[in-house]
Amino acid sequence: MKLTIKRVPTVVSNYQEDAGERPRGGCGRNCLGHCCLPVSELPVYAFKANPTKLPLQEDAVPTDFFINLLLGQWEDRMTQGLFRYDVTACETKVIPGNLGFVAQLNEGRHLKKRPTEFRVDRVLQPFDSAKFNFTKVGQEEALFQFENSGSDDSYFLRSAAATVADRAPNVVAINVSPIEYGHVLLIPRVLDHLPQRIDQESFLLALHMAAEAARPYFRLGYNSLGAFATINHLHFQAYYLTVPFPVEKAATQRIPLAEGGIKSGVKVSKLMNYPVRGLVFEEGNTLNDLANLVSSACIWLQDNNVPYNVLISDSGRKIFLFPQVKSLLHVLC
Repeated sequence: MKLTIKRVPTVVSNYQEDAGERPRGGCGRNCLGHCCLPVSELPVYAFKANPTKLPLQEDAVPTDFFINLLLGQWEDRMTQGLFRYDVTACETKVIPGNLGFVAQLNEGRHLKKRPTEFRVDRVLQPFDSAKFNFTKVGQEEALFQFENSGSDDSYFLRSAAATVADRAPNVVAINVSPIEYGHVLLIPRVLDHLPQRIDQESFLLALHMAAEAARPYFRLGYNSLGAFATINHLHFQAYYLTVPFPVEKAATQRIPLAEGGIKSGVKVSKLMNYPVRGLVFEEGNTLNDLANLVSSACIWLQDNNVPYNVLISDSGRKIFLFPQVKSLLHVLC
């Protein structure tokens, strides 16, 4: 008997069912597209620019502001009834055993699905504005812009222009079909119509978000096309879950690096005695060093049509990379 797996996406926005092209000059519903966003204002969280060193666990005295802001805004959207179900009412438990996998009974997410709009056999595909993308999301689903402060301090503005010097904003928005408490989307340069494809700049942005959250239970993830991504518009997923993931406790074995990799200060290991293959990237002299090495691996996978998943953990200090075939592992191991 042949087993066939049909991959279909979950609805991430209340406007996803209406995916037609929007006219310029105003669509009448205050969206994140060119018709509305350039003349709109949104809150802004500005993160610390160019950190010289990753914070040490024992030295980190993180502020609660970013995580409280994000979760507070998320709860506000929940009280407005923007989510398709109450994820906080879903039963969640840790499965007994050595690995401690987390299981959740989420019937709402399972039932709210629609046919996929892209090929699942190609990791890189051009952006298609006729299909659903995040410019069609209503601004009520957006929480704030996430931008570089240009200084060593973070700050928050309750309202600011959505475009500065013709640069498209990075937007944090809710996922209306959440898989856990605080589930949001980080959408880099939303107006630039970037396809689901990692580069160094976008990956560094995701690391900054993890670092600003400064909480081990706040993680970011990335799915490529062909590895469960549902929208071909560049985005990262993030949410808050107060239990350790099994992979965060898994045994690893160090992989020797070439001289260039050693100078970055990044440690690379492979998962051992774990159900799936994966690489672990840790530490690094700076966030840039860590982002450069991990994004280079992601770019290699993309360019070679290898689907993959990424998990950003431990406030951006540890990244897990899961190729869906063993090609990259053969190269590095």
